[in-house]
Amino acid sequence: MSVSFAALVAHSIHDFVAMGAPKDSITNAPNPGEKSESGYHMFSFWSSEYVWIPHQTLVDNSPLVKKLESHQTEIFHIKPADPTSCQYIGSDLHFSCGFEVASFDAKERSVLVHLKNKYAKTGSIYLYLPSGNKFDNATVKVNGVPGKMDIIARPTIEGHEGLVVRVPVAIKGTGEQDDGVISISMN
Repeated sequence: MSVSFAALVAHSIHDFVAMGAPKDSITNAPNPGEKSESGYHMFSFWSSEYVWIPHQTLVDNSPLVKKLESHQTEIFHIKPADPTSCQYIGSDLHFSCGFEVASFDAKERSVLVHLKNKYAKTGSIYLYLPSGNKFDNATVKVNGVPGKMDIIARPTIEGHEGLVVRVPVAIKGTGEQDDGVISISMN
């Protein structure tokens, strides 16, 4: 079985909006068939795999293909890449890869993510951080205590180095002030 990129974008974005996703979580969402000059971040929800798709890959409108085994499913979150901005790529916490986010605030030297903390859940979030070398030794806090981030990719997008990181999180579901809060700061 193969899956078309255009169909994935059309369905994932529109289903995401229909689910009641926060409007600000989809401000950079591509319209069906929209092309990004900087390529795309693609995150596979069930397998927690990340791939950067260069713009040139889609110039001829050929579909992207992922072979699936019998009875296998996959949900893709596809977002236009911005090589100069921190971006929330997705998580394995909620299949929408964004609905779990209460707020996302990125500055030049830091990122602050507040996840919804009504229910207990454990998993990881995935972020794109520009100027990768600046964030290599960043300080990470999860729920107000020191945390960790794993570098899973180092894409160079339009000459800009970046990092894609996985940050493990454990939301207690207590609604406490720091529950579900992830901060990353450059040293």
